[in-house]
Amino acid sequence: MKLPEEEILAARILIVDDQEANVRLLQRLLGDAGYTGVSATMDPAGVCALHRDHDYDLILLDLQMPGMDGFQVMAALQTQNAAGYLPVLVLTAQPAHKLRALQAGAKDFISKPFDLLEVKTRIHNMLEVRLLYRRLEVHNLLLEQAVQERTAQLRESEARYRRLTELASDWYWEEDEHGRFIRVSGPVSEMLGLQGDGAADLAEEERSGTWNETERAVIRAAIAAREPFIDLPFSRVNADGSRQQYRVSGEPIFTPACRFIGYRGIGVETTPSPPSHPAAED
Repeated sequence: MKLPEEEILAARILIVDDQEANVRLLQRLLGDAGYTGVSATMDPAGVCALHRDHDYDLILLDLQMPGMDGFQVMAALQTQNAAGYLPVLVLTAQPAHKLRALQAGAKDFISKPFDLLEVKTRIHNMLEVRLLYRRLEVHNLLLEQAVQERTAQLRESEARYRRLTELASDWYWEEDEHGRFIRVSGPVSEMLGLQGDGAADLAEEERSGTWNETERAVIRAAIAAREPFIDLPFSRVNADGSRQQYRVSGEPIFTPACRFIGYRGIGVETTPSPPSHPAAED
């Protein structure tokens, strides 16, 4: 991807050098090349504050300065923005300092005395990389926002689905990929054979009656095979001898990568209403 030249020439650049002659030379060089956002300082102690206020795309940093050298400036910039990109191009007359500067976080270097063509080329190339990096940051931020918005929409859609299914059915149930129920309303755990404390299961069985194990085995097999099922019949004989009938539907849940993560379904009671008896005539 190639950036428009006008975007590169509008980049924010800070020159940091204690030698006024060097500052003027770089300002004139960059001005002649068409750069419009060039600033300068001869006070290295103020670089962090300037960068915090202006967020420069490139800092041309001299290494040999009294009071606070370029290495100390880079260390302060790293502390100020530990997780960020350090847009520093160092200026040095000491070849031995180049490797140390790169290890300290500088992205490139320019040797003194200046080769003007080299200076312009390195500045242009580094700015192009920096601005592309900024575009990537913006793109990632927009992508993250889009993902968050889409996730919120999906959650709201899922919530609406649950509300509608709960309104349209007597029971709603969900289980995770390990077969553990994570959302249950109604006697779904009994219908699907959810295992719990043995004494509690026996007590519940005595209270609610006996479920048809043949019918219950059919749905257990469908779930084990991770297959959808619709309106499977269920019934039980209650302790008083009456019979209740139900139908249950369910579907497996998969991620976009086709990983199974559980089941969800609904159930309705289909027991016929008892016939109404006409009032006795006087």
